[in-house]
Amino acid sequence: MNHAQTVLILGAGPIGCGFAAAFSASGYTVTICDPAQAARAGIPDMIARQGQAMRLAGLAEPRGGITAIDALPDRIDAPLIIEAGPERVEAKRALFRDLLSRSGDGTVIATASSALPISQIVPDPQDQRRCMVAHPANPPSLLRVLELVPAPATEPASMDQAEALFRAGGFDPVRLGHEVPAFVFNRLQSALLREAYRLVDEGVIDVDGVDRLVRDGLGPRWALSGPFETADLNTAGGVRGHAERLGPAYAAIGRDRGEHSPDWSPELVTQVEAERRAILPEPALPKRRAWREQALARLLDARRAIMRDDTL
Repeated sequence: MNHAQTVLILGAGPIGCGFAAAFSASGYTVTICDPAQAARAGIPDMIARQGQAMRLAGLAEPRGGITAIDALPDRIDAPLIIEAGPERVEAKRALFRDLLSRSGDGTVIATASSALPISQIVPDPQDQRRCMVAHPANPPSLLRVLELVPAPATEPASMDQAEALFRAGGFDPVRLGHEVPAFVFNRLQSALLREAYRLVDEGVIDVDGVDRLVRDGLGPRWALSGPFETADLNTAGGVRGHAERLGPAYAAIGRDRGEHSPDWSPELVTQVEAERRAILPEPALPKRRAWREQALARLLDARRAIMRDDTL
């Protein structure tokens, strides 16, 4: 057995099995621990369903090598442990204390929590050294980007190790610089959903209207580019031109909603522009815009067929 390609996953629910399917497809030896017999019995069917979806997505399928156990071994020597249990802080605290006592410095321990920062689960800075959050998109078998969130005392070497292990497992980890409540996925989602609820409440639009504008307008573009790249491609002058033209209007919306600091400072715009230009130099913008037009046309064509298929 290749020690570097072993992972222990706690929890046989959809997230745990999604992680297991992805790691198995990358050649990892996977162990899933769950005390519930019914949950363990459901693992093969869940992995098979995940594998079918992975095949449809053009991803490698699980190779097998997934073992189910009902209790933790006395000593854990896997380099990566992923806790994917219920979102209850006291239960996670007890579990992490147990995991830390059963594993050594060569093991990093991550929780798949969608909102609880690791410092709430592991309050002792000494214990935080090799602990972090690995918050995936759902389902992780298909959406491979995830956010790695350190505690204040998580060692950089532990973050490096976790990043390397997740990459080898087929994931695309994004490292956060420090903890923020609810991390980044949920902060971005919540900004849109909070405004959607407000607009419905104010009688501006109905629920179906919001869904159609996002599904048929924002969504297809966001499937190809994130918010900064979208702004970069949408406006003459790139992301700086977008900030100059629309920044004041966006700030006014923020002030109307009671935000304390809705303006983008010149220094922040300069930082964002510099990071975008490092990714895509300004002379390459026209070519990227042309690529997006063609890619969007192909995506919409494929999506129409999917939306018409009511057998899925």
